[in-house]
Amino acid sequence: MTAQPWMDTSLSPDERAALLIEQLTLDEMISLVHGPMPALLETPPADAAMGAGYIPGVARLGIPALNETDASLGIANPRQVRKGDGATGLPSGLALASTWDPELAHAAGVMVGSEARDKGFNVLLGGGANLTREPRCGRNFEYLGEDPLLAGVLVGQAIKGAQSNDIVCTLKHFALNDQETCRHVVDARIDEGSLRESDLLAFQIAIEIGDPGSVMCAYNRLNGEWAGENDFLLNQVLKNDWGYRGWVMSDWGAVHTTAKAALAGMDQESGQQLDKQVYFGELLKEAVQQGEVPFERLSNMVHRILRSLIDKGVFDRPAEKRPTDYEANAKVAQAAAEAGVVMLKNDGVLPLKASLRKIAVIGAHADVGVLSGGGSSQVLPVGGAGLEIKVTMGLSSAFSQITYHPSAPLAAIRGLTRNTEVVYASGEDHAAAAALAKDADVAIVFADQWATEAEDLPTLSLPNNQDALIEAVAAANAKTVVVLETGTPVLTPWLDKVSALLQAWYPGTRGGEAIARILFGEVNPSGRLPISFPRDVADLVRPEIPGMIFGPPVEGKTLPTSFPDVQQHKGRFSVEHPEGADVGYRWFAKTGKPTLFPFGFGLSYTTFAYGGLSVQGGETLTVSLDVTNAGAVAGIDTPQVYALVTGSDGKESQRLIGWSRVALAPGETKRVTISADPRLLANYDAALPGWRITDGKVGVAVGTSAEALTLRGEASLTARTMKP
Repeated sequence: MTAQPWMDTSLSPDERAALLIEQLTLDEMISLVHGPMPALLETPPADAAMGAGYIPGVARLGIPALNETDASLGIANPRQVRKGDGATGLPSGLALASTWDPELAHAAGVMVGSEARDKGFNVLLGGGANLTREPRCGRNFEYLGEDPLLAGVLVGQAIKGAQSNDIVCTLKHFALNDQETCRHVVDARIDEGSLRESDLLAFQIAIEIGDPGSVMCAYNRLNGEWAGENDFLLNQVLKNDWGYRGWVMSDWGAVHTTAKAALAGMDQESGQQLDKQVYFGELLKEAVQQGEVPFERLSNMVHRILRSLIDKGVFDRPAEKRPTDYEANAKVAQAAAEAGVVMLKNDGVLPLKASLRKIAVIGAHADVGVLSGGGSSQVLPVGGAGLEIKVTMGLSSAFSQITYHPSAPLAAIRGLTRNTEVVYASGEDHAAAAALAKDADVAIVFADQWATEAEDLPTLSLPNNQDALIEAVAAANAKTVVVLETGTPVLTPWLDKVSALLQAWYPGTRGGEAIARILFGEVNPSGRLPISFPRDVADLVRPEIPGMIFGPPVEGKTLPTSFPDVQQHKGRFSVEHPEGADVGYRWFAKTGKPTLFPFGFGLSYTTFAYGGLSVQGGETLTVSLDVTNAGAVAGIDTPQVYALVTGSDGKESQRLIGWSRVALAPGETKRVTISADPRLLANYDAALPGWRITDGKVGVAVGTSAEALTLRGEASLTARTMKP
């Protein structure tokens, strides 16, 4: 036996972790379960990579320090603690979700994971699986939409890709963190069956595919208990029912107790300076010594951390700083942006011809860059931002600036034209913008909406009077194209007056180039909405965001979107979730409310046709169909398969059970087959406990969106139950 038997790679990660724990002192074990934000330390450790978090290692045993970075959309550099260190910015999570492409999600994860290693990080704080229950939520742009299958598959693949670089990637925020308003005090209320069938299913699928080394808890309470000390959530669901073997870390400032949190399943306190005190340091040591927290529980906490470090390659292949191929990584970001742009309207004005006489480009700082979302996921672009606008009010002002990636759509459009005059107006002066548009062959209005962590949007309307700008330009030029750079769905009162509409989300490092290539037809748009666009906020489950202070911003106070009146809410309040598992398109279908643009919707420069539907039943559903490119140009289609399942409430529930992303040449036909995860055909029975499918026929519908269903069939399912 070697002097350090835990270095024997022929042993399992569990065996090696157990051998390491035998060598650790109590103080060393405690040191592994809490850590600071290194930038807030007077003297940061020499081996700190200066990211969001740091956990010291144990050098004598070869246990590396954990250097953690925010990295939902690229490697963050909060407050530029690493001077001048830029990174590749992926398009937003909603843009990635709009690709409906698991392979692209995996490639994006590989890219971000590689940059994390390049910069000396070994824990990537990415992978958000929270479903969009509130379309005005400030962090929607980070997440992957409203459907548990789509979000779970894409997040799982992104995590799998990131961890291929011998690093740990997290999955967050566990669970039901669906609004930023009052996120530190809100108590999300929902029944177990509905939770299992929606948000928890997204997390479960992501864990099954990606096997993240760590899961990060949420800030909010769930059914009365903080997410980070919620025994049901952490011990029963995550660790027992799902058999999760990694560790649970806190969000930054989400720990409230010592013994209760540890016994409920929290394994590590992150960013400890943001908590009221260090709960997992001396307080935990004392609790262990007094028997309040069994020593076996502390050992399990440490075992889970060490096991993940060994299993994911962090222990044996430490991250070392190295040069980054930013050009290659930018191509990955651009491919994701191009696939994630959704064409919502086109009366034939697109694609543009490179031989146009004159194009007017208007608004949204399109002369300098493309917008990105704010908060901990903010990426500082390589070489610096195209534009930064200081935020002076609201909770986000402490750590956010409105940042534009230096990928100017104006320059990209000019680069794709021949002998075309391309002129620009900022858009503040509506009359000047209209005059510029009137003399152009085509007017392209860029409109944007900044969203950020820590605050929700008070409305779904575009800010800064941009609706009026679009109206003025459209009145001056019948050929007006609108490009939206937003973090959520928005209302479009001018829709009937414009010729085309593109949803570009926050398109990342090469967003300007991606948008231009879509506009000119160098790329055929293939994005499909991962989220419904409502016609009005009155159609939402909650027309007003619970806890939001409405009214205009007041200097010296928080924005109306940021925090509750603490006296009014007495420090906490609850939000019921009557929609249950019927999130997004399911809610609109069940309530009979049409949307502005439905989940799954997206146009192309070609047309597609479906036929030859075959549906087989049994223990699950297997659906086959022919997809034909009926147009004149090559394109990518995404046929979607929905099941019409009788829910626990006895009413029909429409559920996405699968899709296929199909590239087709003009006139080409391919047959695709989709098999459903049987949990999507089941209802969760908490009394069982587990999933239950009943005997009987189930309807199947295939279409281009949740509301455009062109093929229908049915098949019989066999009764069965499945474990939680």
